[in-house]
Amino acid sequence: MAPSRNETGLTQLPRSTLRVADLRQRTASAFDLVPTAEERAAVAEALGISGIKKLRFEGKVMPKGGKDWALEATLGATVVQPCVVTLAPVSTRVDENITRSYLTEVPEITAGEAEMPEDDTVEPLPDTIDLVAVMIEALSLALPAYPRSEGAALEQTSFAAPGVTPMTDDDAKPFAGLQDLKDRLENKGE
Repeated sequence: MAPSRNETGLTQLPRSTLRVADLRQRTASAFDLVPTAEERAAVAEALGISGIKKLRFEGKVMPKGGKDWALEATLGATVVQPCVVTLAPVSTRVDENITRSYLTEVPEITAGEAEMPEDDTVEPLPDTIDLVAVMIEALSLALPAYPRSEGAALEQTSFAAPGVTPMTDDDAKPFAGLQDLKDRLENKGE
């Protein structure tokens, strides 16, 4: 089976798109995706990170009730991101359990509702399940938001126009001046 492109523009791995009509109705259908170095580089670029050293997405899709399906998988990856302080490369290990429920009847959300549903793993049942898209989505949600290299710390910085005294963190605290005034008034009365 030759690789093709999926809707994310990344190479489809063999057996990475499962047609729901072709899945076994009584037993689970297992999958194991291990992208090549080139495919990992494409995923890293799509996610805006420096690189992915290892990536594996394995699990199964199984029938759930009469018409619905469930996906249970594990995602393992070693990613490289720039440190938010120093921009030095930071390697992070990601290990996540992934679940998705594909339902034929999903409760409809009205325009007036703004709350997240209780179960955020529920999705409408598609004609095909794109395992690469699920893998990329799960990885993007699992990435550290603010990776830091060991020992990296933010230093105090001050910025101001020429001739203007820079504002400090203490100046930004709204009640710091009131506390100082209170202390002076209490000391004056002694």
